[in-house]
Amino acid sequence: MQLSQLLIASNNAGKVREFRQLLAPLNITVQSQTDLGIPAAAEPFFTFAENALAKARHASHLSGLPALADDSGICVSALHNQPGVRSARYAASALQPANDDLNNAKLIAAIKNQTNRAAHYVCALVLVQSADDLAPVIVECRWDGEIIDQPRGINGFGYDPYFYLPTLGKTAAELLPAEKNRLSHRGQALQQLLAILACPSN
Repeated sequence: MQLSQLLIASNNAGKVREFRQLLAPLNITVQSQTDLGIPAAAEPFFTFAENALAKARHASHLSGLPALADDSGICVSALHNQPGVRSARYAASALQPANDDLNNAKLIAAIKNQTNRAAHYVCALVLVQSADDLAPVIVECRWDGEIIDQPRGINGFGYDPYFYLPTLGKTAAELLPAEKNRLSHRGQALQQLLAILACPSN
């Protein structure tokens, strides 16, 4: 599958930045839906893949471009895999929208007395060539770690300062961008997606 243009179906500046870095080696013109004034799609589903597909179709429909959407979040074992698909809006209320600081504060409060700190990030990526694409490309990957109480690192976004990687002795926010892009759930998913696209049958 040859792509010359690709729309990132996200208004999350951190995600768009990571995708631009990951796609930089390819000869593809990358835009975000923010660049085109496309509003966020509804995310009514209970799985990452379903939400990603809805976002990709929405962005492609309004832009006329092939669209790549991601739905990702953090799943904490002690919280029965919450916040999951609600990760970005975990702390939202009728009085105020969620943001990274509020989400992290709510998460740390929720597991304050838990000894099991296991967690994993999930990323589902969906690529559609058009809004009515009958064969969307879908991949899903996870990144295992654990939650710590005190933030560490200044890189990344979202829950990264609290997502600790025991094998590295670092949080996701302490990784350099290139290292995170190689190891993360999003980086793994994109590499799998690119491998699929490179197959002649695609």
